[in-house]
Amino acid sequence: MKIRPYHILVKHEYEAKDIYKWLKEGKGFSELAKKYSQCSSHQNGGDLGDVDPRKLDEDFLEAFNLLKPATYSLPVRSRFGWHIIFKK
Repeated sequence: MKIRPYHILVKHEYEAKDIYKWLKEGKGFSELAKKYSQCSSHQNGGDLGDVDPRKLDEDFLEAFNLLKPATYSLPVRSRFGWHIIFKK
């Protein structure tokens, strides 16, 4: 089974908190991903495509699995940095 996560990856917690705040204020996820994400998926608005969940960081996957459709996570730390994760 594959999943389709979207995310914004930044280096610092304060950056993730700022992005989370902007999302709560109504800014678009895709727009913020294109502008701030340090992952190559930023070109696609944070879309990681269809992914085998076994290949994801455990903390990332746990946060993704807790999300309801059309919601995004609080900042989540992984070995790659800080993420805001979105489930379409």
